[in-house]
Amino acid sequence: MDLTRTEVAPRKRGAAARFALLAAPVAFFAVFFAYPVAAIVARGLKTDGTWHLGRIGEVLAQSDVRHVLWFTTWQALVSTALTLIVALPGAYVFARFDFPGKHVLRAVVTVPFVLPTVVVGTAFLALVGRGGLLDDLWGVRLDTTVWAILLAHVFFNYAVVVRTVGGLWAQLDPRQEEAARMLGASQLKAWRQVTLPALAPAVAAAALMVFLFTFTSFGVVQILGGPTFSTLEVEIYRQTSEIFDLSTAAVLTLIQFAAVGAILALHAWTVRRRETALRLVDASVTARRPRGAGQWALLGGVLVTVAVLLVLPPAVLVQRSLGAPGFGYYRALTSEDGGIFLVPPIEAIGNSLSYAVAATLIAVVIGGLAAAALTRRDAGRFVRGFDALLMLPLGVSAVTVGFGFLISLDEPPLDLRSSWILVPLAQALVGVPFVVRTMLPVLRAVDVRLREAASVLGASPWRVWREVDLPMVRRALLIAAGFAFAVSLGEFGATVFIARPDNPTLPVAVARLLGRPGDLNYGQAMALSTILMVVCAVALLVLERLRTDRTGEF
Repeated sequence: MDLTRTEVAPRKRGAAARFALLAAPVAFFAVFFAYPVAAIVARGLKTDGTWHLGRIGEVLAQSDVRHVLWFTTWQALVSTALTLIVALPGAYVFARFDFPGKHVLRAVVTVPFVLPTVVVGTAFLALVGRGGLLDDLWGVRLDTTVWAILLAHVFFNYAVVVRTVGGLWAQLDPRQEEAARMLGASQLKAWRQVTLPALAPAVAAAALMVFLFTFTSFGVVQILGGPTFSTLEVEIYRQTSEIFDLSTAAVLTLIQFAAVGAILALHAWTVRRRETALRLVDASVTARRPRGAGQWALLGGVLVTVAVLLVLPPAVLVQRSLGAPGFGYYRALTSEDGGIFLVPPIEAIGNSLSYAVAATLIAVVIGGLAAAALTRRDAGRFVRGFDALLMLPLGVSAVTVGFGFLISLDEPPLDLRSSWILVPLAQALVGVPFVVRTMLPVLRAVDVRLREAASVLGASPWRVWREVDLPMVRRALLIAAGFAFAVSLGEFGATVFIARPDNPTLPVAVARLLGRPGDLNYGQAMALSTILMVVCAVALLVLERLRTDRTGEF
């Protein structure tokens, strides 16, 4: 009997601790994600208590909807293929070469990933759009073609491939490929038969993440696609805010939700393969200085690619923001605008910073609790399933979430439509997955015996976390907070619905200025985009100084 009690008591304590850790994250996602999304879908497909599921077939039968589905899938596939082609050489260079300025170049490569999509779209508009650099030099415009969208997607996702594939490549033992060469295999054959199979899970994981980001692309397509090109996310926005056809928007939301679920399931499977199938070595011993003309040429090619693809668009954006004499566009941001803003556009900076700080605090608390629950050895199927659900806000329509906030959080005790907290809540939904993905590898690396020893000595779960886990994961926690701050600062899809005219955020202000004719509005959009880019870049540089090899891929 005593033995049974000693077995049951820890099990009960473990279940209680697991419930305590998951209570807040589950409640947060249920109230501020599942409920708004379900509300807008129900509003579109349910009338007088009756579901009209036949509407799904009616929407899919429309030729314009099929065209949107085809373009969304086609451009995502092409964007993914182009990103892999362009970025895999960079992944190899960062994994195998050691050269001066490597850490600075790594930060430069990662900056585009944390830039808001509105800034990316604006930067390429300054490069390839009307009055852009290519237009001024050669009279070439690409903003009315799909190439502008594809190039912007490669720019945005280059770091995904470099970090995901390069991080694993750096830890593969090069002696395996060298052994194949000694047995008579050519360099290409050794790479194809030894290295490529080992990299395949990481390449697949990176490709799926790039496909997910491009499949759900909104800000880039909204700015560069114009009325010609429309992804599912852009079409949901159009049906919701311009045509007010909630039934069509609801069907498109369900389609995107199903596609995202399938992509995330495939991604989880490839990540599990990558974590369990390989024996890795210390990444610090695999990098060496380039040898021979071929390797130096490869390094030079990657540097040129980074300069043209990743550095030139932001540089042109900065140059265009300085087009008016005496910082005219920046000074214009301080003037009253009675047309589209109720306050000077410059106030969007303070609004965005305050919202992002609040969203970061929420994301760190919710994401930290979820990560702690996911690292427990007694985690059940529900906990592991919740891990996958945490990624859904990255792929589910942010437009749907934002509009869902308006129609669902409108009655007591959750009447938040006039509350400032609505924006940080929406931004935190996007930040939580980054917090979890950053903290999980470090929490899993903590020796569980340390926690058990503290528990045996009578420490409560909270004290175990404070005195055992927190000192080891403090740096990862700071990095997670930095990523949450950066992505919150640039969130656009949901914020465009819920940011009030007297409290616009930077991405919303940029989009609205671009939507108005006139060189002054265009210049102010460039100036605000430059400010937003600089803030995100500074945050990333701080992250790079804090980064460790155990803090995840990003």
